[in-house]
This record gives sequence, structure tokens and C-alpha cells, in this order.
Amino acid sequence: MNKEFDKMQKILKKEFGKHRKMYLATSFNDIPKVKIVNTYYWDKSFYLITLESSDIVQEIINNQNVCLCTTASFHKFYGEGIIIGHPLKVENKEIRDLISGAKSNWYAEHCDESDPELCLIQVKLTTAFTYANKIGYNVNFGTNELESFCFTPFS
Repeated sequence: MNKEFDKMQKILKKEFGKHRKMYLATSFNDIPKVKIVNTYYWDKSFYLITLESSDIVQEIINNQNVCLCTTASFHKFYGEGIIIGHPLKVENKEIRDLISGAKSNWYAEHCDESDPELCLIQVKLTTAFTYANKIGYNVNFGTNELESFCFTPFS
């Protein structure tokens, strides 16, 4: 991994490696849908929790291409939505521990692990536009490459 990509990963972890509200864009039968979700960033992916019967799960089954963005849309993340199952599945232990241990009570207050419908969705990132400290980044997560440039929102 190149140093610039490594630096950008640290920025993403600092900014999004906590419970963060974002807009999730999905599509169902070519009709776009947007909803507010609570996310957590880790290792080139965002994670969110919902129920298997939710519209989000049905939309991702129909079309895995999704987009996450922040309120002002200055951070845009494109990726593949993957339903990875219940948080208590053995293979989900690491991400569940990260999400439930994040510096907030959000997980405990909103997730009933006794509910068999509870499921994690991974948004495995492909590309993104993000920025920090007046530097914009066009990111390719598949090749670990990025283009950086001066960027100041609202200037």
C-alpha cells in the first residue's frame, strides 16, 4: 500500500470509525431510494445493522450497487452491499466487537441480539470522494490508489 493511501485510510478511520449517520442510496426496480443509516467504517468497508425483512436488505438483494454520503455530500462512497448475517455469527465477531465497543451506547440501545432477523450489511468500498484538511481524495479501493488535490468546500 502506498503512503498516501495509508494516510487517507487513517483519516477515514478517525472520521468514520465510530457510529456515524450517513445517507444510503439503493435502487429497487430502477427506482432510487435514500435513507438515513448509522454506519461504522473499518478496513475499506462501512457496516450497518438492520433487520433481514427491511427494505434495505430487499433492495441490496435486488441490486448490490450502493452509495453512502454525508449530509453535505462532500464525502461520497460507492460500493457493493453485502448481507453478512447476524452479528453473533462467528465470522462476524471482529466487526461486532468493534461496533458494539465503539464509544457510544448506540449498539446496546438499538440492537436486540436475541432477534434472529438482526443482520449486518457490509458496504465493501470500490471508489470514493472524500476530503480532510483542505485536501480532496478520489480513491480507488480496489487498486489502493488515490488522487489528491486542493479542495475547500463552499469556497
